[in-house]
Amino acid sequence: MAHAHVDLNQLWQRLGSAVEAHPGPLPTPLVVVDLDAFDANAADLARRAGGTPIRVASKSLRVPALIERALRHPGFSGVLAYSLREALWLHGSGTSEDIVVAYPTVDRGALAELVASPSAAAAITLMVDDVAHLDVVDSVRASKAVPVRLAVEVDAGLRLGGRHVGPKRSPLHDGPAVAALAKVIDGRAGFRLVGVMTYEGQVAGVPDDVPGRRARSLVVRRIKQASVAQLRQRRREVAEALAPYGPLELWNAGGSGSVETSAADPVVTEVAAGSGLLVPALFDHYQSFRARPAAYFGVPVTRRPGPDLATVHGGGLVASGPAGEDRVPVPWAPPGLHLTTLEGAGEMQTPLTGHAAALLRIGDLVWFRHAKSGELFEHTATVHLVRGDRIIDSVPTYRGLGHAH
Repeated sequence: MAHAHVDLNQLWQRLGSAVEAHPGPLPTPLVVVDLDAFDANAADLARRAGGTPIRVASKSLRVPALIERALRHPGFSGVLAYSLREALWLHGSGTSEDIVVAYPTVDRGALAELVASPSAAAAITLMVDDVAHLDVVDSVRASKAVPVRLAVEVDAGLRLGGRHVGPKRSPLHDGPAVAALAKVIDGRAGFRLVGVMTYEGQVAGVPDDVPGRRARSLVVRRIKQASVAQLRQRRREVAEALAPYGPLELWNAGGSGSVETSAADPVVTEVAAGSGLLVPALFDHYQSFRARPAAYFGVPVTRRPGPDLATVHGGGLVASGPAGEDRVPVPWAPPGLHLTTLEGAGEMQTPLTGHAAALLRIGDLVWFRHAKSGELFEHTATVHLVRGDRIIDSVPTYRGLGHAH
């Protein structure tokens, strides 16, 4: 579906007014979050989940105030953290008592903290997909009196013949393999199996309604349909294989782009979402929801090399993943600006062309969207929260608190 209607000239003026009204100068890149869009996105995610709880994917936010804001919305419960150190900090700060670490950890220092704290161990669930992960935990503890909560990640990629489509995550693909690991966990003191994770990135993280790419979008939609159908069967088989090991507390699945289909699976007890709260550029052009961008970074015009050119200071905040056009930031407001093919988005300067360039003056701010969600906040210590045409608060990011990824 298309973007929710936003007048980009009006957005440019509104954000400019918010900056001008702020007492004192603000350093750039100036990162802002539009709370009106953030809250509307949270409500829409809850609607799409249809009553299935949404666990906040902190990797896509990395701003404590935004994580807490999401958790206050109806339909949201618990955090999906990206590291154990982050999970320990979130627990210690009182952000959440229900944290699942989305990736296996071999951070022995953080594991030693976990097993030394009964309250942290009761609140945090570790992700595993190999017996070696249990060995690392046992290597840091002298006593197994504090049980460690575990969830098993099962690969959720689409398997077609000998091919695998989707993120390359867990080596566990089927019921017997998962049951074999569950048996080890069940027979090993100091561990408790409480959940399963099946993240279908090929459904949740790939746009399927891209303008000008109709053929590719059709292929993506067919892959998604096949993945959803195959996953429903595979999840059921895994659930049956795990039945002898007692009832599970949670089965996590999906992401912002697959909320409806993940929540519709009867095995799934919760879905994850984070990027859908801010809608970075990579999350444009999904059939399942209307994009409401909520996060921007502003950089100032410092040069006018020609009548149809404006150069801003910095701007080269490029996203991780396979290098390509979709990983570079998007000039967003004012509308009608484009990166140049020769320089693109640079570390020190970014020339922009297009009809709007002629209207820009030295000192004006140009607002960009980052390709990814949480990665934007690795570039700043502070995020400014905007409501209407005013900055109502300025809050620290993880980086600003000394907890950079």
